[in-house]
Amino acid sequence: MATATLGKAPKEIVFEWEGRDKNGKVVRGEMRAGGEAVVNASLRRQGILVNKVRKRRTSGGRSIKQKDIAIFTRQLATMMKAGVPLLQAFDIVARGSTNPRMTKLLTDIRNDVETGTSLSAAFRKHPLHFDSLYCNLVEAGEAGGILEELLDRLALYQEKTMAIKSKIKSALMYPVAVIVVAFVVLTVIMLFVIPAFEDVFKSFGGELPAPTLIVIAMSKFFASYWWAIFGLLGGGTYFFLESWKRSEKMQMAMDRILLKVPVFGDLVNKSVIARWTRTLSTMFAAGVPLVEALDSVGGASGNAVYAQATEQIQKDVSTGSALTTAMTTTGVFPTMVLQMAAIGEESGSLDHMLAKAAEFYEDEVDEMVKGLSSLMEPFIIVILGVLIGGIVVSMYLPIFKLGAVV
Repeated sequence: MATATLGKAPKEIVFEWEGRDKNGKVVRGEMRAGGEAVVNASLRRQGILVNKVRKRRTSGGRSIKQKDIAIFTRQLATMMKAGVPLLQAFDIVARGSTNPRMTKLLTDIRNDVETGTSLSAAFRKHPLHFDSLYCNLVEAGEAGGILEELLDRLALYQEKTMAIKSKIKSALMYPVAVIVVAFVVLTVIMLFVIPAFEDVFKSFGGELPAPTLIVIAMSKFFASYWWAIFGLLGGGTYFFLESWKRSEKMQMAMDRILLKVPVFGDLVNKSVIARWTRTLSTMFAAGVPLVEALDSVGGASGNAVYAQATEQIQKDVSTGSALTTAMTTTGVFPTMVLQMAAIGEESGSLDHMLAKAAEFYEDEVDEMVKGLSSLMEPFIIVILGVLIGGIVVSMYLPIFKLGAVV
């Protein structure tokens, strides 16, 4: 999870701005900030004379997702490899998009490029959709005259990253769906089924078994305070997620816990290593210097533990340490990754060896996801059996002893 700022930050919204740079050229862009004053101050520090700032209007269509950017990158790389001029490629992709917001985004970038702005600079005006890693790779491609190759690598990187995220989501889908269904079933039982049984038991007379009395008491409590229970669950979940998102200490603690959770922890760890090695391999192959490449690697890993480790690696490498030595010092990388990094450094093929490590861990994630559902199914069945089965048995105990009660 990317590092967030500490404490309560003001709500940030997207502003569109227009102004003139030091050369008097009209420039436009977008910026996420807490208010217009922040935008004006930031642009002044960049030497831009601001003409107007306004909140970005939300155009029709769905929001732009990572998948849209990945598809655009693959299409642009394919067309440029086929010899289609850059501006014409943008026109084709924009016309082919079914999302009006994506069409507007591509049109704005195309117009900036047409007026002389570099492609990487045009992308940097839209940080909500193109992160620093994306822009750095495009800039390296422009500088080295290998933009088509770098776009192809970037598209592959995005596809691999999205595939890992999709696999993890699919692994979580089954248990989450079962838990939601179980919660709904328990709610229905507590609010409607048990009170009906209680009315029947009152007509029997006699003393009810202890398990039945406990379940009836739980049902009465749930029926009386369901609003408080749902409120606490909803509010608690919201504040927990907000704390996780905004607090650096909370992120670090939760990401450490995630890496140690049985079964899921191993899956998360392997997926993080796959993203880490894939990102560094892509950046290094693009010719980005190692120290600069490490700037984007930590955040791309999606885990605060590895982001902190990457910061330490960057400091050690910048002072002359070998990458493998710096990685070993952190204590978070498995032996296989360290050995492959060492071989890559010695042979001068670090990008190739890291790509091989990424492929290995991507395959490991794929295999784990395939076996995870079958592994979790018996545990889920046992838990549901204990919860719902225990309630049902408790409510039928008086009927089993009906002869003694009557």
